[in-house]
Amino acid sequence: MRIAVDGMGGDHSPREIVKGCIDALTDLSGNIFLIGDKELIESELEKYTYDHSKISMVHTTDVITNDDQPVKAIRTKKNSSIVVGMNMLKNKEIDVFISAGNTGALMTGALLILGRIPGIDRPALTAVYPNPAIKKACLLLDVGANAECKANNFLEFGIMGSIYCEKVLNIEQPRVGLVNIGTEAGKGTPIIKNAYKKLEKANLNFIGNVEARELQNGVADVIVCDGFVGNVILKLSEGVALSFVHLIKNKLKESLVAKIGALILYGKLKDLKKELDYSEYGGAPILGVKGAVVKMHGSSEAKAVKNAILKAIPYVQNNVVDMIHDEVVSLQNNHSEEVNDE
Repeated sequence: MRIAVDGMGGDHSPREIVKGCIDALTDLSGNIFLIGDKELIESELEKYTYDHSKISMVHTTDVITNDDQPVKAIRTKKNSSIVVGMNMLKNKEIDVFISAGNTGALMTGALLILGRIPGIDRPALTAVYPNPAIKKACLLLDVGANAECKANNFLEFGIMGSIYCEKVLNIEQPRVGLVNIGTEAGKGTPIIKNAYKKLEKANLNFIGNVEARELQNGVADVIVCDGFVGNVILKLSEGVALSFVHLIKNKLKESLVAKIGALILYGKLKDLKKELDYSEYGGAPILGVKGAVVKMHGSSEAKAVKNAILKAIPYVQNNVVDMIHDEVVSLQNNHSEEVNDE
């Protein structure tokens, strides 16, 4: 297994990126390629004792920041960690590329350098969505790559999400739900109604429409929506979770009795924090491009980096990219008589 990690991406690079890579080595039977400024990364590596044969450096001189315009950055910063990593993936020098860097640049790089899987109209940016009520996560897509979608795009998202959930998250017969303003089949815009019909006819475990208030209860394993809705769901959920945690902390400091209660409940509160912590799930894939690309949260620390690396292993070993390609080809053959959406 050859795993490349963007050493310059994220709020805490290269310090936390390097630490996460070192931590992952214990459970990794493969090699890590750290891409970025050699001097900066090596100064971090010198802090640790590790098997030097398992980590290699790929030096780059350019850095794509969060302030850079994605398309311009990919085209002009050819020696950046993102562009170099994508080219290594395209040339099959590595098996997967992981980055916490500029989301737009990562998505643009995947599209311009790797290209779409034939038959996929719109690749999707995904997010692993925690479900504390049932103590497992689901996959939310799209979360920002496609603000507007055609009906067929929702079907593509359902297919790609189902394959990833089954092969990487180990969820058998993943349930696919379409985000809507009601559970009835006739709800929503004309595009959403058409998407419902396509998902219903497909070879998926489609459970119908789902409302946003049910997502946290594990109503579906694959949550399908356009990028505008998905991004709002993701950020609203993050905000509510943080507010809830702060509210609990403040309440537990109000009196001596509350503080005693906090000590008693410490273990359970720690478990709750863990279930809501994105770092437990590592990164999430960009699905629909011709290569395994994983996007980590911009504020990822070492634990998130380690988990992203380890969860990338089944992504590659189970040939998720090839499986998506084969499923889309099969779908096209079975529905060749259907006309494209307007």
